[in-house]
Amino acid sequence: MTTTASPHAGSGVDRPVRGVDPRGPQLAAGITAVVLVAVLLLPQPAATVLLAVQAVLFGIGAVRGVQATPHAWLFRTFVRPRLAPPAELEAPEPPRFAQGVGLAFTLVGLVAFLAGAGLVAQVAVGAALVAALLNAVFAFCLGCEVYLLIRRVIATA
Repeated sequence: MTTTASPHAGSGVDRPVRGVDPRGPQLAAGITAVVLVAVLLLPQPAATVLLAVQAVLFGIGAVRGVQATPHAWLFRTFVRPRLAPPAELEAPEPPRFAQGVGLAFTLVGLVAFLAGAGLVAQVAVGAALVAALLNAVFAFCLGCEVYLLIRRVIATA
């Protein structure tokens, strides 16, 4: 993962540090994983409604950045004050890209549910669930890594 700054770096105390505490998106991934498991277990139409809510949350993260999501508010308000400062902050672009990837998978699942293609929907939701679990459990953001890989390929082209 790319880091932009240490929270302790810099001489200006009032200067804002650009970056994302990686524990925030990790918490969000845990919540997302629970939601996606519920989508897979719930009957229709509840699963479709819940998946639509998750798509909206991914959309907020993709358009406005992960710092603007309700999950980020929960992390900033209730979790981060109880934690030591992070060792490093990560660039906001990779997690934002990952939110876009999550949005794509949930939209595929949503369209498939609405079209009556339950198996396609479950596969799309399952793929998003795997990515969320990788981040929540192992702090491995699959979408972030794809973003960095794309950036490397573009830089060498």
